[in-house]
Amino acid sequence: MTQPDWRARAGTTFLTEKQPATAHRGMVVTNHPLASAAGAEMIAAGGNAIDAAIAAFFTLSVVELMMTGVLGGGMAHIRLADGTHVVIDNQSMAPLATGPRTYTPDPKAAPGNMDSIGRANALGPTAVATPGNLMGWCEALERFGTFSLADVTEPAIRHASRGFRVTPYLHECVSDCAADMARDPEIARLWLPGGAPIAAGARLVTGDYAETLRSIAREGPAILYTGSLGRHYIDHMAKSGGYITADDLTRYRTVTREALRGTYRGFEITGPPPPSSGPLHIVQMLNILEGYDIGALGFGSPDTVHLLAEALKIAFADRAAATADPAFVDVPVAKLLDKAYAADRRGRIDMRKAQSWSAEVAPGDGGSHTTHLTAADGMGNIVASTQTINSLFGARYIVPGTGMIPNNYMFVFDPRPGLANSIAPGKRITSSMSPVIVLRDGKPVYALGLPGGLRIFPSVMQALSNLIDHGMSVQEAVEAPRIWTQGHALELEASFPKSVFQALADRGHPVVTVGNVAGGMSAIRFAGDGMMEGAACWRADGTPVGVGGGLARKGVRFRPEATS
Repeated sequence: MTQPDWRARAGTTFLTEKQPATAHRGMVVTNHPLASAAGAEMIAAGGNAIDAAIAAFFTLSVVELMMTGVLGGGMAHIRLADGTHVVIDNQSMAPLATGPRTYTPDPKAAPGNMDSIGRANALGPTAVATPGNLMGWCEALERFGTFSLADVTEPAIRHASRGFRVTPYLHECVSDCAADMARDPEIARLWLPGGAPIAAGARLVTGDYAETLRSIAREGPAILYTGSLGRHYIDHMAKSGGYITADDLTRYRTVTREALRGTYRGFEITGPPPPSSGPLHIVQMLNILEGYDIGALGFGSPDTVHLLAEALKIAFADRAAATADPAFVDVPVAKLLDKAYAADRRGRIDMRKAQSWSAEVAPGDGGSHTTHLTAADGMGNIVASTQTINSLFGARYIVPGTGMIPNNYMFVFDPRPGLANSIAPGKRITSSMSPVIVLRDGKPVYALGLPGGLRIFPSVMQALSNLIDHGMSVQEAVEAPRIWTQGHALELEASFPKSVFQALADRGHPVVTVGNVAGGMSAIRFAGDGMMEGAACWRADGTPVGVGGGLARKGVRFRPEATS
């Protein structure tokens, strides 16, 4: 599928920084090597991809706790060995005590920003939505895994109790959030020793969290939703002004959803449906691009980047107007997936100049910083799952005595009333999560996803174009320079040449240079012979770990002694 001549047609070229891994028994790709190793440990011990994914997520809640944790929310896209796709929606929900006027929008906020007065929807207990991660992880394991909760939490408990080395990336994340973290003594004690961000290379032990994980392993998710851990959490909420009550925890449920499906140049794109906006708008944008020979235009050329930017602006306009929790908003899925609708929008793109786009859908029409992992086993099970506490270090405090960092998911809702994404009691978060699995002729060829808030689904769309249009290798596809816009500035990573920046500026794009768009992508390519190739990119500590080899041949005996 790889076309070695993509560079000859490209307007932008680059070299990859990391190497892929190949294996046939299993592959786990996460944004931390210890988490990937924890998942691979499950496969090596005889478990499946679901065991691996849940072990990796619990470990990520220790070693990449600035991105995810048991008090977050997310989406799991699972393809079982029999070809069945299951989406477990364990997204966070607005507390019952919140509503469309809970926060006062900040009149000084930048366009597209959800800031409220006093950052009440971003920091501290007032920013926290009802968590779903712990329930979702345990449900996936119980339904589709083969190991016990004690088995899959063991690596996480080991790293929390014995400690792990802080990477330079983690140190930088702490540095970025230090001013907010300094407000909470519990989180500052661990991450700001002596008042300074913890140094790269330092060994960090999170003993309180190790004890929390041990209690979860013994009692299961009920300890949070109806048990002692939940009561402790609710008491802290009540004392600190947060909105979550016991009713929020006891009423929380995951939702099993049908995977959304679309097509692009003979490939089938599958992923979670709303309230995840990602796959829906990925397919919408690919439908628009399908009318152009993107491969011939070349990767990173001014024409290709211009088309990507216009498709992004169209998708973001429609997303803002009509994509939200389907229990509260009648999302026009059919219209957004319709190739005729895409053709109509495509027909108004001007190759010579950038345009502003407004929504042409409405509810009912027609019919953050996060983490992601991708895991697969040799039996045919695949997990692509994105789980988060939203911003770096979530609400930027620790629930006393537990080691748990809550999400700040209320920042994802629009603080203004009367919109598709306005707050309503019990409403699920609308996310950009895009854990996608790509099929050809009914067989998996790729599984991928990444963290990055609003930049997630545009980045997945670009990776799919890299693979399908440009014929890149999976390592090239995840590392390729990215762009992003939602209708304001057009962000380009610095790897694009100056000539591309200038050509886009000449077409009217307000171009800005950024170090990176979104976070570390985790991807697996599936070959027809059963081999898997895992890849992670330079934007995080991503590491693919594969499991090869296998058990001894049947009938083999060990006979070192001499025989007569």
